[in-house]
Amino acid sequence: MRPRTKKILSIYTVLIFMFFYIPIAILMAFSFNDSKVGTVWTGFTVDWYVSLFSNEQILTAAYNSLLIAVVTTIIATICGTLAALAFHRYSFPGKKALDFLFYIPVVIPDIVVAVALLALYGWLQVTLGLSTVLPGHVAITISYVMLVVLARLAGLDNQLEEAAKDLGANEWHTFWKVTFPLISPGILAGALLAFTISLDEFVITYFTSGPSANTLPVLVYSMVRMGVSPEINALSTILVLLIIITVMVVGKRMHIGNREG
Repeated sequence: MRPRTKKILSIYTVLIFMFFYIPIAILMAFSFNDSKVGTVWTGFTVDWYVSLFSNEQILTAAYNSLLIAVVTTIIATICGTLAALAFHRYSFPGKKALDFLFYIPVVIPDIVVAVALLALYGWLQVTLGLSTVLPGHVAITISYVMLVVLARLAGLDNQLEEAAKDLGANEWHTFWKVTFPLISPGILAGALLAFTISLDEFVITYFTSGPSANTLPVLVYSMVRMGVSPEINALSTILVLLIIITVMVVGKRMHIGNREG
């Protein structure tokens, strides 16, 4: 690569990362701002974090968000992985049609899913709450898990499974001792994707949660309408750090899995 091209690419890369991360850095810096006005720096304080953890409404919303995200991740990971294994290994009538149906939630706008679920709940006369949020989150995350696991299965060496069977292992032992360890990085990546999508999901939650069940994205939206407060900056900073730590832990586990594979 010529020096001039290398220099241009380096500048372009720095500008791209600045575009991505400068707003987040400013948000995190102003979470320690002593002023109630979010855009005027008057000094350093951690009072907003103390205030945040004494705010019952925010803590309840955080608990609801994490609960929905964890349950969604468990259901979507199990169902998405099983679906990926079925599509990768077996041929059955209607496979192409089902494959197409699994791709639809990836491309369909969230607002369509939200309105459809709201209409369904209204027709069934279901009372809105946390339990009515879960189906929407699961519906949009299963496809992502399935696609990630399918990508991992595409690179799987089938000779390893055949070797295990030749050595006397049955289907169950072959899966747990050979297949699962090899595809576990893909399963972890799909689970992380499902968790972050569910934790960040706003549109479907806003339509299907009802007035008594807030999640963090819905609560932040309602707070932002009254102006950006330092409490929101503190809350957003905690969410960013939570996601970074989760990505680092899962990324390290995936790296170990890839190295062992």
